[in-house]
Amino acid sequence: MFRVADTFDVLCSTAALRSTNVIMAMVCAVLFHDLLLCIRPGIGERKATTYAILVALYPVHWFFSFLYYTDVASLAAVLAMYLFCLKKKFWISAMFGSFSILFRQTNVIWIIFFAANESISYIQDLYPKDNVSHENIEATHQSNKVVSGRDTKTVAQGLRRRRINSPISKNVVVSESSKLYNNLTDEVWDICLKLWNSKCEVLIAFAPFAFVMVAFVAFIIWNGSIVLGAKEAHVVSPHFAQFLYFGLVSAAALLPWHFTPSQILDLFHLSGKNKTCSFLAILMGLGLSFIAVHFFSIAHPYLLADNRHYTFYIWRKVIQVNWMMKYMLIPLYLYSWFSIINILGKSQTRVWVLSFVLSVALVLVPAPLIEFRYYTIPFVILVLHFPVIDNGKLLALGLLYVAADLFILVMFLFRPFHREHEPGTQRFMW
Repeated sequence: MFRVADTFDVLCSTAALRSTNVIMAMVCAVLFHDLLLCIRPGIGERKATTYAILVALYPVHWFFSFLYYTDVASLAAVLAMYLFCLKKKFWISAMFGSFSILFRQTNVIWIIFFAANESISYIQDLYPKDNVSHENIEATHQSNKVVSGRDTKTVAQGLRRRRINSPISKNVVVSESSKLYNNLTDEVWDICLKLWNSKCEVLIAFAPFAFVMVAFVAFIIWNGSIVLGAKEAHVVSPHFAQFLYFGLVSAAALLPWHFTPSQILDLFHLSGKNKTCSFLAILMGLGLSFIAVHFFSIAHPYLLADNRHYTFYIWRKVIQVNWMMKYMLIPLYLYSWFSIINILGKSQTRVWVLSFVLSVALVLVPAPLIEFRYYTIPFVILVLHFPVIDNGKLLALGLLYVAADLFILVMFLFRPFHREHEPGTQRFMW
């Protein structure tokens, strides 16, 4: 009995408990690697491994890999859910989805996001004739620019044969066919019609996710809230500014994709295609951002009182340094989100992009506390679906991550401090 007790003490020691997150971080890297190969089969093993290492070094994720927090395990469960969902192993995917809810209840949004988009892909497979006809139009349109007459037919037919036989042709078809819709309304209407016509097949295939959702609703009714633990400290709030913070933080963390001359010129070129719509979009974005910043910037008591966290200093020294600063950041928020949507729109359907934006809002807006940990899952999803960049930029970004990791580590280990009103050693952290 004493040996069992000693073994239990060892397993529950601080070092042993923290080591579980180190293991989970390794699992996250492997899952990210496999997901990237699943989403982009042509990327290659070496490039996928490079990306997996880059994500593992992402400063917020890397730091919490060494502490006993639920965020790393939550990310692992979400990535596993996504991977098995893409592989159409829906029962296993739903199982990992239920595990992810145990770590963080807002992960139910990502269950809905993955299941909804995979159901759209599922019905595209049920309508191969529509997909082929859409693709034929696209292939013919492209080939007309190169050849004419008989050569056009040959090239277009060759494209059709090659794409239909390709293992990734379905993903390509879905992405390309969305460009044939005149607007988002047409795309949504077409998807709704297909879902309705195939409702029995879809309901049967995605029943595992329905069971998880029913169980989650039952939990909310039983618990009286979506929140576990200190409910009074995590009351659902209309924190719309949090949505803007995520855009800027993610764009800054993915610097080579967003803040480059080519991306800036691309956004200007895009706005020049339809000046009226672009002007209205910018005007609406500025107006909504101003409302979010002015009326829905929430300063949680923990944010104002806990000087261990870097968000405490970002809030005081940057966002609230003077009354104008929070408004001066609005153009950066807006640019970041426009850039994110622009990049995602090049490889994903309009519905996918819209559902991602809505999912981010549903996860982050109700959270009253500014925590960069909350941004990790949507950030990783962005990296999975962003275009591949060259090794030089990846290396530069990786070195920036390493520098930030070392700074955070030094501050945590060698710059402890004490509070007069509270015993014990305090340390700086995200």
